[in-house]
Amino acid sequence: MKLTTFKKQKRELRVLFASAEVAPYSKVGGLADVVGELPLYLDKQDVECAIFTPLYGCIDCEKYNIQELENSELTLDMGHTRHIFKLKMCEIPNTKIKVFFVENPKYFSCFNVVYPRWCDEMYEMQRYVSFSLAVLEYAKLLNFKPDIIHANDWHTAMLPVYLKSNYKYDEFYKDTKSVFTIHNLAYQGECDKSIIDFANMRWDNVYHDACLEHYGRVNWMKGALYCADKITTVSPRYAQEILGGDFGEGMDYTLRGQTYKLCGILNGTNYDKKPFNIKEKPKFKEEIQRAFGLPINPNRPLIAMISRLVYQKGLDLIDFAKFELMNQPADFVFLGTGDEGYQNMLIWSSNNSSNMRAWIDFKADLSDKIYKASDMFLMPSLFEPCGISQMIAMKYGSVPIVRAVGGLDDTVVAYPNKEATGFKFLGYDAQSMVNEIKNAIWTYYDRKDDFKNIVKNCINARFSWEDSAMKYKFLYLDVLNKKNF
Repeated sequence: MKLTTFKKQKRELRVLFASAEVAPYSKVGGLADVVGELPLYLDKQDVECAIFTPLYGCIDCEKYNIQELENSELTLDMGHTRHIFKLKMCEIPNTKIKVFFVENPKYFSCFNVVYPRWCDEMYEMQRYVSFSLAVLEYAKLLNFKPDIIHANDWHTAMLPVYLKSNYKYDEFYKDTKSVFTIHNLAYQGECDKSIIDFANMRWDNVYHDACLEHYGRVNWMKGALYCADKITTVSPRYAQEILGGDFGEGMDYTLRGQTYKLCGILNGTNYDKKPFNIKEKPKFKEEIQRAFGLPINPNRPLIAMISRLVYQKGLDLIDFAKFELMNQPADFVFLGTGDEGYQNMLIWSSNNSSNMRAWIDFKADLSDKIYKASDMFLMPSLFEPCGISQMIAMKYGSVPIVRAVGGLDDTVVAYPNKEATGFKFLGYDAQSMVNEIKNAIWTYYDRKDDFKNIVKNCINARFSWEDSAMKYKFLYLDVLNKKNF
């Protein structure tokens, strides 16, 4: 496939998305879903999109028809070393949206995972600094002159910094603005300041308190917060939470100074044309009960948790409450991988109880069946920027039991309420979680009409990407001063 330049289209906006992961090609968390789905709906809003992401070794080029572009070799001198990149491309099925994969054997294709474990800090930073610089150069080679560069999380936080430093006087980018989305503030891309030399940046331009410098180290997310023209989070509630110390992750002081350009836009999810038929749930429940070695009982509530097994997701509460959960008149199934301590805890609970089962892995088909089989879906998160799992669960009539934080609070209406779509608890402690689980189980058994109404409300709830795409388009136009509100 030849490297051809973009033809000028009569579209209202041009947006370049850059992300460390893009679904379905490379997916670890919700970031991949957002970047993989949002451009589809922006395209319908007369926004021309191009997506750039690294080509990891785990990406199946044959499956997705990803082809190398001829004459795409790019040479960049960084850190006293010459780095060679190549570009591959495919189109998202049934669209004209192009996804570009930046290939480099030293940093990306040598790994069969997106984020390798036990990676040296400086090497990890070099991966995404080099990717960001390559994106800016490839956009010029392709003649894709963006109105907006939309960077996501710390992996591409270098892009707004580059636009305000190295590319400040570049004719190609003179009218380009940047939007930076925080998907998870806990991960900020902090490292030793020597990375500035590798990035080919001038110290006097970027290493100061109003850019990258953060307590004697470089913090890429901080640089993006100062340099981006707009900052977004993936839910309105999270945009407010991160301004305080409890959720600010040490960046709340910086964020309070940037509130004039901060807003929250809730993520969406895809919906089938035909809503889920709740009468099919017993069939899926029986299948999951058999698969997990649970007694076959269509009248016993099944509570599911599908998650990365990390501290953010509230696994500590599960650990503290496991003996109480073992005594509840309900079954619990857990699916996911993550920290070894949490994995071992769930394996132990599975081996030493009659109603708790864990599958330490992630399988998309099994995940889909669990959503459809479960009566309730547990998300006791310490913090949750948005959360997509509760939206998927609601789509299949699985009632969320959540902690009232971030996007969970924005998307779930608490029982008792005629419009209720789930159950909420406030405190981050095991007893608060257990009390709300008991409340949900009690409602399931003793207030069947109320529970059926909650299930109905869940299935009818809509968190569409159409609404989110419209808000992002308004945001882009606002940044470019093309629309007055």
